[in-house]
Amino acid sequence: MEMRVVNSMNYEEFVSVFGNVVEKCPLIAAAVWTSRPFTSLCALEKNIGDFIDSLPRSGKEGILRCHPNLAGRDLLQGTLSPESLSEQNRAGLTSLTAGQRSQLSELNASYKNRFNFPFVICARMNDRDTIIQQLSSRIRNSPEQELQISIGEVKNICHLRLLDISIQVSQATKL
Repeated sequence: MEMRVVNSMNYEEFVSVFGNVVEKCPLIAAAVWTSRPFTSLCALEKNIGDFIDSLPRSGKEGILRCHPNLAGRDLLQGTLSPESLSEQNRAGLTSLTAGQRSQLSELNASYKNRFNFPFVICARMNDRDTIIQQLSSRIRNSPEQELQISIGEVKNICHLRLLDISIQVSQATKL
């Protein structure tokens, strides 16, 4: 990605392009925009990560609450963001058996009841069996461990979404 293109974006363009690198959190893109110019995609990603890390616990939990349940209501109702739909599809979560859907639904509910935010994992880096195994395992973590792990997963998702945007912006500037 040519950073001159990113750095030349006005506020509205920047938020429009980067507003969902952290699921349903365009305010993060808005806050990071003020840190321009970025020297590289890695620098942009570091600014996002630093912003997330600077948030109090309640802010981090708020980021996690913006994420949909995996294979949950938003998927069934067709209201997932395009990014989430693609990620869940790649992980095989859009083609679960009735038994897998039921198991995942029960695990999601137990997890959310325990931690007060949905289970977050980078679906693109996992398949449905690994996701179910991780959900079963991570529910035993302490709240602090799980907050740290989940924020790490948000950063993994952000990294992959930034790479996707980089490819899209590069292709658009070649046209």
